[in-house]
Amino acid sequence: METEEIILSDLHQPLEEEQNASAVDALPPADGGRRAWLFLLGGFIVEGLVWGFPFSYGVFQQYYSTHEPFSSSRSSIAVIGTLASVRLIGFLVPNDNAKTYQGVMYFLSPFVMGGLERIPQYRRLSSIVGTIIIITALVASSFASTVWHLILTQGVLYAIGGALLYSPTVMYLDEWFFRRKGLALGIMFAGTGVGGVILPLIMNWGLQKYGLQTTLRFWAVTLAILLTPLLYYVRPRLPMSLYRTPHGVNLHFTRTSSFWFMQIGNILQGIGYFVPSIFLPTYAYAMGLPSITGPVSIALLNAASIIGQVCLGALSDRYHVTTVLLISAIGSSIAVFLFWGLSSTSTALLYIFALAYGSFAGGFSSCWAGMIREIRKKAPRAETGLVLGLLAAGRGVGCVICGPVSEALIKDNAWMHVGVTSAYGSKYGPLIVFTGVTAVFGGVSWVGKRLRLF
Repeated sequence: METEEIILSDLHQPLEEEQNASAVDALPPADGGRRAWLFLLGGFIVEGLVWGFPFSYGVFQQYYSTHEPFSSSRSSIAVIGTLASVRLIGFLVPNDNAKTYQGVMYFLSPFVMGGLERIPQYRRLSSIVGTIIIITALVASSFASTVWHLILTQGVLYAIGGALLYSPTVMYLDEWFFRRKGLALGIMFAGTGVGGVILPLIMNWGLQKYGLQTTLRFWAVTLAILLTPLLYYVRPRLPMSLYRTPHGVNLHFTRTSSFWFMQIGNILQGIGYFVPSIFLPTYAYAMGLPSITGPVSIALLNAASIIGQVCLGALSDRYHVTTVLLISAIGSSIAVFLFWGLSSTSTALLYIFALAYGSFAGGFSSCWAGMIREIRKKAPRAETGLVLGLLAAGRGVGCVICGPVSEALIKDNAWMHVGVTSAYGSKYGPLIVFTGVTAVFGGVSWVGKRLRLF
């Protein structure tokens, strides 16, 4: 019973023990057991399926740009992975649509998660509706005859469905795992890396062999087959009788310095984090490296992020989260300044960079569980869904800002012709430094903790 009281207190949903004792006794075990691990496996697969499709958008963009009826509207193709309103915020750089695609779903997170904190009885329905929407979006996009049809289906509709499906899955983890929450979150988020490695290859093969319509419809059917049974396992641990709906929106935690140190580091790291996955292919081409270098480096980065998510998540369960964030900041910044900065003539160095950066920077978001734990020390009534949603929105800010900032930096040729033979002397020099500096700022909460500012 002691363990259950700790877990339920962590959820901040007080129980009337006399009325709910039998329900508590009947709960499946947390932090382990068959049902907990099946839930985590289901969450891992959902993560890969939902977020893997945006990672494949570069493949679709290339197809749209070279095939009618879309190739005649190339200027509008850049809008397809994003909402029109987000497109107006900044000027997207080539191949960054998947990142803004993710940004849209990130921005929806606080609204969806905050709403589901108020009405937890609709979480299961949200997952079902989200699944139906993303399948509908894919099928509808297969009938598209103009770019705007794709924007409404692959852009708007898929993002909404993805947020409705993804948000409850992450929120359930708070019920199934307590002491190993960082590890569990890291394993779940590692699904994104797996999807980022596998799905672009599948989509590219399908588009080349069967065309757009067949590929989209095949993937829609595949999602229906995979997600339908998964929804049985991706379910809450607590029965509805143990929930107590919060009254009003409790934003007290946003007045704590711990939240803002965590959030500022989260945003700053996010601004630079997406740069390598956007520019590595064009960088490798510009440096005259073999044509296969760019795609392989992206695959290595995504694969290494799987390891990073799991390892940093596990470390955040054992050590103070600011220490883990510092490890991420130091490792990723060294990878950028040393390996990427000196890789202008070395394919091997670029591959080492991708592996190192993916391992250290790719696991940053798996520290969110540790961040929430730290925030709750000053704001014990903070709701998991709302805090997690705001952290995700902070990541979305990074997704969106990344586009216009990186485009401005790469257009600045001031670092060229200065006699430097490394990558720092190319037009990518400012971009590399920017990525490294933002990686350093990802550890700003460690400084705040050492200065006793929270």
